[in-house]
Amino acid sequence: MKLLSREQIENLAKFKSNSLLTTSFYLDTSKNRMTKKEIQLSLKNLIRRNTKYLEKMSLSKENRESLAQDLENIQKFCARNLSAYNYVGLAIFSCSKKNFWQEFNLVNSPKNTIVFDQNPYVRPLSAFLGDYHRICALIIDRKEAKWYDIYMGEIALLENLKGDVPSKVKEGGWEGYESKRIERHIASRLHRYFSTAAKTTFDLYNKNKFDWLFLGCSDEYASELKPLLHPYLKKGLKGRIKAKPSDSPSRLLKESLDLKQKLKKQEKEDIVRRFIAEIEKGGLATSGLKNTLRKLNRGEAQTLLVTRHFSKPGRICPKCNLLFEDELRCTSCQRKTEKVVDIIDEAVEAAMVKRSQVKHINPPSGLRKYGDIGVLLRYKT
Repeated sequence: MKLLSREQIENLAKFKSNSLLTTSFYLDTSKNRMTKKEIQLSLKNLIRRNTKYLEKMSLSKENRESLAQDLENIQKFCARNLSAYNYVGLAIFSCSKKNFWQEFNLVNSPKNTIVFDQNPYVRPLSAFLGDYHRICALIIDRKEAKWYDIYMGEIALLENLKGDVPSKVKEGGWEGYESKRIERHIASRLHRYFSTAAKTTFDLYNKNKFDWLFLGCSDEYASELKPLLHPYLKKGLKGRIKAKPSDSPSRLLKESLDLKQKLKKQEKEDIVRRFIAEIEKGGLATSGLKNTLRKLNRGEAQTLLVTRHFSKPGRICPKCNLLFEDELRCTSCQRKTEKVVDIIDEAVEAAMVKRSQVKHINPPSGLRKYGDIGVLLRYKT
């Protein structure tokens, strides 16, 4: 299945194997950068390395057998499917003793890795989705309007509308009165056409729930169309692209992706600046792993910021699911906490479950100074 939504990750994160460990597998399958033979070699090395690691782990017989079966099933799946695989990344999550298996086709190349842990290692999936917004591109002139859905590097036509509004006054008449009458008529038709386009855009928003709206038209038409847009659409209108309805989808996709990259870079720079400003004035933010986990545990986090690929071991309460940096006993129920391979992954998962935003920040950034992790808060306690 193709990775498309946050809900998919949340559903995956709900899987609990209890006393058994889960295998999380990520493989770079980009044939633009590697040959099929090189991909197969990467797979072979990854499986061999983790088979040896598994042999050294202190595990129950049931756990060892389950993980060994996971690796065998993954290897068989790849042997059957990799030669004809058309995505640049593959993720598989397995717990054989629980008959759990889920695979995702990725449009971004992951780092080759296998993680044995209590829960699926979802952080890379969260990072991939964080790089994408569902975009609606409205391309419009007097004769035609087209709406495109742009998501995960793909473009699809959603709707089109014929306008056919005349562009010139062709009659003069006595002292220009006829010309003025025609101009008013054309202006009225143009206004109705743009009103229909604005309503269609809002209908598509209600149906598809896109995050951003891009507009492709002349400055003249933009000034006429923008006031007609619903307030939700005005809020989501992020920029303009140089495009006409007659342009090819491939050209529209390139223009849109270029703009998206600029906006994403600016968005993350802005949120880091906001985070640092709140920290420095003692406002609605906290930094560092211990403080961040405390705020996540209390449900106070509005947005989790974490440096991409930042990782640290930690501990989790098996009863309360509270997260800790190094506490041996849960501060809530006093139960003995358990080790986890990557507490940052657990933090990302907890944030998603509690409907907090997660922002993966590319290094270097100002977040480094504050321990590579922090949160913007919903409120201050």
